[in-house]
Amino acid sequence: MFRVETMDGNQAAAYASYALTEVASIFPITPSTPMAEHADEWSAHGKKNIFGQPVNVVEMQSEAGAAAAMRGALQSGALASTYTASQGLLLMIPSLYKMVGELLPGVLHVSARSIATHALSIFGDHQDVMACRQTGAAMLASSNAQEVMDLGFIAHLSAIKSRMPFIHFFDGFRTSHEYQKVVVTDYEDIKKIVDFDAIDEFRKRALNPEHPVVRGTTQNPDIYFQQRESANRFYDAVPAIVQEYMDKYAQLTGRQYKLFEYHGAEDAEYVIVAMGSVCDTIDETVDYLMKQGLKVGAVRVHLYRPFSEEHFIRAFPGTVKKIAVLDRTKEPGSAGEPLYLDAVKAFKNVENAPLIIGGRYGLSSKDTRPSQILAVFENLMSENPKDRFTIGIVDDVTNTSLPEKDPIDTVPEGTVSCKLWGLGSDGTVGANKAAIQIIGDNTDMYVQGYFSYDSKKSGGTTISHLRFGKKPFRSPYLVYSADYIACHNPSFVYQFDVLKGLKKGGTFLLNCPWKVEELDEKLPASMKRYIANNNINFYIINAMDIASGIGLGNRINMVMQAAFFKLTGIIPIEEAARYLKDSIVEMYGKRGQRIVDMNYKAVDMGIESVVKVDVPESWKNAEDEKTSVKEEPDFVKNIQRPMARHEGDELPVSAFTGMEDGTFPMGTTAYEKRGIAPMVPEWQPDNCIQCGRCSFVCPHAAIRQFLLNEDEVRSKPESFVTIKAMGRGFENYQYRIQVTPLDCTGCGNCADVCPSKEKALIMKNADYMIEKEADNWEFAMTLSDKEDIMDRYTLKGSQFVRPLLEFNGACPGCGETPYIKLLTQLFGDRMMISNATGCSSIWGASAPSIAYTTNAKGKGPAWINPLFEDAAEFGYGMYLGEKQNREKLAGLIQEAVESDIDENLKEAFREWLSVMNKGPESKKASEKILDIIAKGNYENNPLIKEILRFKDNFVKKSVWAIGGDGWAYDIDFGGLDHVLASGDDINIFVMDTEVYSNTGGQCSKSTPTASVAKFAAAGKKIRKKDLGLIAMTYGYVYVAQIALGANMNQAIKAITEAESYNGPSLIIAYSPCISHGIRTGMGTSIAEERKAVESGYWHLYRYNPDLRKEGKNPFILDSKEPSEEFMDFINGEVRYTTLKNVFPDIADKMFETAEEDARERYRKYRALAENDVL
Repeated sequence: MFRVETMDGNQAAAYASYALTEVASIFPITPSTPMAEHADEWSAHGKKNIFGQPVNVVEMQSEAGAAAAMRGALQSGALASTYTASQGLLLMIPSLYKMVGELLPGVLHVSARSIATHALSIFGDHQDVMACRQTGAAMLASSNAQEVMDLGFIAHLSAIKSRMPFIHFFDGFRTSHEYQKVVVTDYEDIKKIVDFDAIDEFRKRALNPEHPVVRGTTQNPDIYFQQRESANRFYDAVPAIVQEYMDKYAQLTGRQYKLFEYHGAEDAEYVIVAMGSVCDTIDETVDYLMKQGLKVGAVRVHLYRPFSEEHFIRAFPGTVKKIAVLDRTKEPGSAGEPLYLDAVKAFKNVENAPLIIGGRYGLSSKDTRPSQILAVFENLMSENPKDRFTIGIVDDVTNTSLPEKDPIDTVPEGTVSCKLWGLGSDGTVGANKAAIQIIGDNTDMYVQGYFSYDSKKSGGTTISHLRFGKKPFRSPYLVYSADYIACHNPSFVYQFDVLKGLKKGGTFLLNCPWKVEELDEKLPASMKRYIANNNINFYIINAMDIASGIGLGNRINMVMQAAFFKLTGIIPIEEAARYLKDSIVEMYGKRGQRIVDMNYKAVDMGIESVVKVDVPESWKNAEDEKTSVKEEPDFVKNIQRPMARHEGDELPVSAFTGMEDGTFPMGTTAYEKRGIAPMVPEWQPDNCIQCGRCSFVCPHAAIRQFLLNEDEVRSKPESFVTIKAMGRGFENYQYRIQVTPLDCTGCGNCADVCPSKEKALIMKNADYMIEKEADNWEFAMTLSDKEDIMDRYTLKGSQFVRPLLEFNGACPGCGETPYIKLLTQLFGDRMMISNATGCSSIWGASAPSIAYTTNAKGKGPAWINPLFEDAAEFGYGMYLGEKQNREKLAGLIQEAVESDIDENLKEAFREWLSVMNKGPESKKASEKILDIIAKGNYENNPLIKEILRFKDNFVKKSVWAIGGDGWAYDIDFGGLDHVLASGDDINIFVMDTEVYSNTGGQCSKSTPTASVAKFAAAGKKIRKKDLGLIAMTYGYVYVAQIALGANMNQAIKAITEAESYNGPSLIIAYSPCISHGIRTGMGTSIAEERKAVESGYWHLYRYNPDLRKEGKNPFILDSKEPSEEFMDFINGEVRYTTLKNVFPDIADKMFETAEEDARERYRKYRALAENDVL
């Protein structure tokens, strides 16, 4: 029994896995996490595997832990699986060796992904799985969503029979996130081919005291080798077992697979070998070339390990003369990439063996299109084919790349191709996934949907690539030639060539606030020319106005989806509207009828509100406006600008000469000027009390307070309105709050927290604010620093210091960024940051957008992203290295003090030695030393020259390891604990969002009771881990818990105390996240922090060991007794109310438990404050 369903590769893998899994041990990592999320969701709702049970899904603290738990479950006689990718898979390698050695039939489903090398990349290639080929695990490759389901089943079935662990892998994102129609195999049919005898034998071999054995002994040289070799027969049997199940599966489904599959001419002379999604592209290209009479073919690898040379050779036609092997990985220093070397070895003893060459392609999901495959065939057909080549890039340094010719169109005839540009979090991607599923599930059309993103959080660029047609798609590459293009954000028309690839006579829909008569003025000339000269059917809609009017805020997805169906005509609009409304009930029904009705209205208005634009003839010759060209750094001109225009794929290798180690310049976000905010705050000077709170809370450093001296007041433009500065020492200054409208994300937190009775900030239309304030911001950037006029360690004083984190890529209203921005204002010119992978590493430094910057003296945070799992230890290593260098410097300076040098310099050296471990004081002492040396005659003094070699170590560095709760509470808790236990002077800052924010909101040990998160679909059943209390038990660690919106002064005091404490410090900061579903929106995220504290949900405290030296209790509880209702707080967030909607039977009890947990925690803290017990 079969059914057809539209799904992506991850869902297909999860479906197959769930059937034959009893225990799934999981941990989130992009892009594999949705597989685990599906398993968790199905389990929470009681879905049963073929054994009649829901799968026991357990989240572990890391991938290493997930693999170990999987291994343990297998040894206990339960069939187990996990889902992972990239660094996560690497962490599983030790357990993989054990699973192979212990002959355990587990399956790892891997959405194969790049490895972090010179940089992190979340996108797909085979570097991770190729790092496992030496373990002995069987490796099975899938090329598309249908294969993922089918071979997913076959991986489990074969593992059971062969007693071998399997790695079932497919391309991350390209396959894992691509939507297609999939024929779903029923679990009852799978049961027909399961080897239940093998399962019984597996269970009998389980570790059990009823029939005890010992495994995992320690062995000496006398027997280790022999026992290792004794398992050879199990490896040797795998190919036949896999093929047996491929044949049995074919009898069930009609879909026949082979270990190596050939596609092409029977008499082919030129053949490409590959595995993964590119195989479909190659097959499509082969068909295109065969129509031209060329003798070409392709071999698709499914079973990569064990590599059956016999089956591999048998797959080729006897006529083959030349073979090109494509590897989606890079192995520096090797004689060739892995699949290539296997192919060479396989043909080693074949008489008249074909010529075999190898090449690399597609690293980090680099798009591989038919024209590149054509280049491989043309290379093969040449007299002297290039070996060790690359495709998809221009390598003008080592000259490995093959030239690519004009694009070729190989998609099936009659295909409708669409490209839709959206803004992260506006619902565009979700809407397009729904559209794909509606058409796929309700018509006989084939569908394909792939979604490309930049690295920013919500507020970044998304491009949806959709195809619809009457024939199956083998086109796993982006849409380059489109019938329909939609731009969902009007700012994009100035930033990108959104119409690139739109066919003549195609359709273009622009969401914008402009009326038809305004378009001539608003649209770029290049866009007008393209529309007019290519006979484009041009439509506009004001979806933002419609959505906000209905009450949906900036969620324009349903409006634009309705417009999409109306304009494309893929299915009749009446049917589309009905399907859309059915999907609305399914998606939003649990949130209440009001939400459903609002979305119904959005559909109706989306259909009604599309306006056809009659294109003026004059647009054909529209002339570009002359604009002044600003002087920009070479990096910005040569790398950042092309990347921002989505032209990074065309950058040659030589563009990165000098950057080979992954080094990027700082402060590049200042050049972006994205202009994505629909509304921007306008300063009302007459209402302003000059508190600085707006600047303090701004997540993107887009609004700041400035002081102007008399000269600057005289030179300011008339539009730059100022008022007299208030406060002691400010008598000669004028004051202004200035926003940068092109960098603002429009969250509105600044206006929300403004304490003035009459608000000093009012949100205004962005177009108006850009025209009014863009030049004023440019002038503000010319003002001199005033950072020493007021104590920087105060709320207002800190905001006169330039933030060295600005215009980051975080979500509008992000709860994390204000904290780190503040750190850079307090210590940025001497900071070293080890940033755990997560949201904070992504919004801080996603190439080319580097949000960390420097001050006027060129000083700023030295930032690095090590790994998710080791940022604490890495930060500690930075501290140790800096300490070692400074101890060397101190020794040299002590030697100089005892030598015959000028007394002034000696005194400066003595002063430095006395304050060398104090940040601000060491900075002043260092400046004094360098000034004296510069004025003196020390060129010939070897000791002073040696000291100057270490001048970068004069100032005491402020070393920070920062990251989210998934890092601190879970994967690196052991490392974090060890670093704190060291007693050394390192600072740890935890942005506690209570979920794994970066991977989409999965449960962590920080997630509180009753909170619904991914991996906790039925609400978390156990209480939140108290990381701070654990750290306090050492007695010598400074610990603080803060919430900036609840008590700004407590936050800045805690941060200052922690940094100045001569020992380890830990700060845990409450950080509202878009995953929380704050009902009042992320524009109130700072206010949400206040509510969390006032309701007793979150607590503020400081534990300062230095106070004990003064005879005081080191624990200070800064929170008061709760003054607001706990239930009111959690009912204001969707992460809690979802539990009530989906699992109403357990919700009230769990909410009561959550409240009691919070009260219990407060009682503990109060006891600590009153009794001095730590």
